[in-house]
Amino acid sequence: MIRRVAMLSAHTSPLEQPGDGDAGGMNVYVLELSRRLAARGVEVDIFTRATSSSQPEVHDAFEGVRVHHVAAGPFEGLTKNDLPAQMCSFVRDVLRAEVENGPGTFDVVHSHYWLSGQVGTVAAERWSVPLVHTMHTMAKVKNARLAEGDAPEPIGRVRGEEEIVRLADRLVANTEEEAAELVGLYEADPAQVVVVHPGVDLDVFRADRSETARTALGLVDDAVVLLFAGRIQPLKAPDVLLRAVAVLLERDPSLRERLVVPVVGGASGSGLDAPDALADLSRELGLDDVVRFEPPVRQDVLADWYAAATAVCVPSYNESFGLVAIEAQACGTPVVAARVGGLPTAVADEVSGLLVDGHDPADWADALERLVTDPGLADAMGRKAVEHASSFGWEATVDRTLEVYEAARAAREGRR
Repeated sequence: MIRRVAMLSAHTSPLEQPGDGDAGGMNVYVLELSRRLAARGVEVDIFTRATSSSQPEVHDAFEGVRVHHVAAGPFEGLTKNDLPAQMCSFVRDVLRAEVENGPGTFDVVHSHYWLSGQVGTVAAERWSVPLVHTMHTMAKVKNARLAEGDAPEPIGRVRGEEEIVRLADRLVANTEEEAAELVGLYEADPAQVVVVHPGVDLDVFRADRSETARTALGLVDDAVVLLFAGRIQPLKAPDVLLRAVAVLLERDPSLRERLVVPVVGGASGSGLDAPDALADLSRELGLDDVVRFEPPVRQDVLADWYAAATAVCVPSYNESFGLVAIEAQACGTPVVAARVGGLPTAVADEVSGLLVDGHDPADWADALERLVTDPGLADAMGRKAVEHASSFGWEATVDRTLEVYEAARAAREGRR
């Protein structure tokens, strides 16, 4: 039986606000998975890099979940690309956890993203326990689908991911497509790749409260609300939504009286190079009267935004899964998403939402126009969206993850 897990999230803390900086769906995933594992009696130690001298060395996030803030390099001023050079210090402090607690402290190491995977290969070998790794995103996939102006991932990341694939006991893929990419692009052993869909908190993200959500957010009842939620960077493509809105208004200028386009999130990744670019685009397109920029918000407030929306837009160039899409659907809101990565799994096309091929603003305007001009279609898809999202609850994710841990341990013991 699995008693204690070392959860590695080196480059971003699960305690950070999703939607800002490097914090996003992975942060939600790590924290929720850890919390749900702890509720099953499995102790979880999360190791993440400290970003402030004021952070406690160990923080009890929930009963059974401890977050270790590891000092590795300067607290501030480092970008994600600067972090590989700090991983030696990170490894040292992670290994110290077993020295302080004694051999056999952990039963499995579960690493998230390639930087953590590099640490995980060392820790798992040192502790003689299995390594389970979740990529979340992959360099080869991202480089094949770069957004305009986005920089390719460095060769060091590609080589690092290849090494993790070779050494991990089990690789967790969010979708069947991601599993195929691991096998096809990274030559992973198909027997070691397991699909586990991420979960969504169905208590927070729930339907049948559109009116109260709109009231809370200061939106009128008849508003047409087209929402983007997430990190503002080229990969997530919020500019596609703004360009599509401009097309919609050109087709029907009267829509402007009711239209609200909230952009909920903060600059991240390469978006930090031009943090005002989206606001500048809004101004250039003449949309300042309809676009509403909002900072990252708590999960309960984000749920209000989803519930209040006519449609939620996920125009990313790549998504390993697309947690925003599932959260929005759980709130009873149809999703218009790019047909990339895990989004065809997250969104049931023509049932709970619409999938768009490519990123042509006219094509996106066509999809959005269907929902804007046909409230009956939007309502029907909203009802189906709730049903679709209900199969992505966290309990199923935890069940499957525990099975993966046990299989990884059995495989390692068999080799031993």
